[in-house]
Amino acid sequence: MVSMVRIFIMFVGFGFSVAGGISLLAYLNLLTLGYEFSYYMRFITTRVEFYLFILGVIMVIGSLAIPDRRK
Repeated sequence: MVSMVRIFIMFVGFGFSVAGGISLLAYLNLLTLGYEFSYYMRFITTRVEFYLFILGVIMVIGSLAIPDRRK
């Protein structure tokens, strides 16, 4: 049962990281419009997608790295 929860957390985290990562890549088009990289960094830290990406990566790493309690 515990492994099913870990798999669920991994899939949800993967979905969050994909949704956030695709949006962050799309926002890279701001650089082609002439904006500076520092503006891009300030802009993405105000977006929800950035925090979805970070949360998703943490969930995936957590579901894979936390050892199973069963032996």
